Amino acid sequence: MNKLFGLNGILGLLILVAVLLSVVFGLGMQAWKTQKIQATNAYSLDHQSIQAIDSKNSQYYKLAK
Repeated sequence: MNKLFGLNGILGLLILVAVLLSVVFGLGMQAWKTQKIQATNAYSLDHQSIQAIDSKNSQYYKLAK
């Protein structure tokens, strides 16, 4: 029989929950930092040169800074 506080018991569950919560917190902080940086990163597009379906559309993306 497994021990109650072994890796298959309560302690294992608590370790798993702590790891998952730390991963969620870390990814959430990275997303928040990215959103904060990109919210002030304005850009402009050259509307006259862009075609509806063209693989070269990325060249018309310009940072407004």
